[in-house]
Amino acid sequence: MKENGNPNQDRYEYMTETPVPKLITTLAVPTIISMLVTGIYNTADTFFVGRISTQATAAVGLVFSVMAIIQALGFFCGHGSGNYLARMLGAGKTKEADEMASTGFALALIIGVLIAAVGITYIEQIASAVGATATTMEDTKNYMRIILLGAPFMIGQFVVNNQLRFQGSAMFAMIGLMCGAVINIALDPLLIFVLGMGVTGAALATVCGQIVSFIVLLIGSMQGENIRLSIRNVHINGHYLLEIINGGIPSLFRQGLAAIATLLLNTYAGRLGGDAAIAGMSVVTRVLMLLASALIGFGQGYQPVCSFNYGANRKDRVKEGYFFCVKYGTIFLFAVGSLCCIFAPQIVGWFRNDPEVIAVGRVALRCQAAVLPLMGTITMTNMMLQSTGKGFKASVTASARNGIFFIPLILILPRLFGLTGVEITQSCADILAFALSVPLAYSELKNC
Repeated sequence: MKENGNPNQDRYEYMTETPVPKLITTLAVPTIISMLVTGIYNTADTFFVGRISTQATAAVGLVFSVMAIIQALGFFCGHGSGNYLARMLGAGKTKEADEMASTGFALALIIGVLIAAVGITYIEQIASAVGATATTMEDTKNYMRIILLGAPFMIGQFVVNNQLRFQGSAMFAMIGLMCGAVINIALDPLLIFVLGMGVTGAALATVCGQIVSFIVLLIGSMQGENIRLSIRNVHINGHYLLEIINGGIPSLFRQGLAAIATLLLNTYAGRLGGDAAIAGMSVVTRVLMLLASALIGFGQGYQPVCSFNYGANRKDRVKEGYFFCVKYGTIFLFAVGSLCCIFAPQIVGWFRNDPEVIAVGRVALRCQAAVLPLMGTITMTNMMLQSTGKGFKASVTASARNGIFFIPLILILPRLFGLTGVEITQSCADILAFALSVPLAYSELKNC
């Protein structure tokens, strides 16, 4: 980007004239790194807690559904405000972009405080609802209580991170997440083992990392050409709320339904296989989340390119970027999926070396890894529809794999096939979600 001249004009030329593969790659590399690091520190708790007991591993897995809901609300505000401000910047409307950035951030903090207050008040009921058993209840509550206290920081950091990405400042976004990840990974063994805090230490490490990310990202938002957050620009009115809903509801569906899917998986796994089955499915969920994080990072490099160029009426670049991401995303997923199929028992055992946990985890991991390449099309279609403001279609694709198809399947397959039905549900849902994504992508791209 040029160092002199009008910053907004420089940004416009950079986002609309740079060759699409080069632009996406430039924006995606720091985002992929930040997503991988985030994925690693999301799995760090599972890895370290796995050294305590199978019950502790299960407890952390149960709380993951609550964390997923918090993250879903963060992505809702972050993608909703980020998509809109990117389109406004592409259209040259900087005032609207400035107001949306501050409004989205303020809304996130309000939601975070409400979640913390309500969650802690009803923690016993929530722990029971996510599937805690008599043997996992205490660990579940101890871990969840601290995670809920960190909700405002978790939601806030997702919003600032996404707003920075949609402005083309992926490097600042990466640095913010990486700082928090390093803190979390460093504190996990210290608090869990050295200070003997167990799952409480794991939760504290996670929240401390989120607070650090929150602070660093706020500092990053004040650098360079980035939009400055200001209380004067907060306008929580119908117009901006509707824009956040339109741009963010697909993310809320995608992440929120992932939380519901995790909850249902844990419930049926617990009924059919006990704590070991919950732990096995929890490990697989974290491993697949780590693998998918690289793809999501790649797609997040495409999103600002898509939104900005759609706003600038350069739809040819929207289409070119979509097929570029689908092609290379699918190749990557085929490679890592093959490795997971081959080394499934070793991967699960690395987290929890319990024969019963491995027995469940290796089957589920192989089944999900076998259809992993389909995620390239599913994810990029959802991101393209969301970034171009096609809220309904994006919501449908976002709801497909963890909602529209997953929920009926998880209610049916375990009844027919027992624990095997739990292990294959996500794979079956992914196949159906792929079949749905292809025509929806075509319906939009044919006009580009």
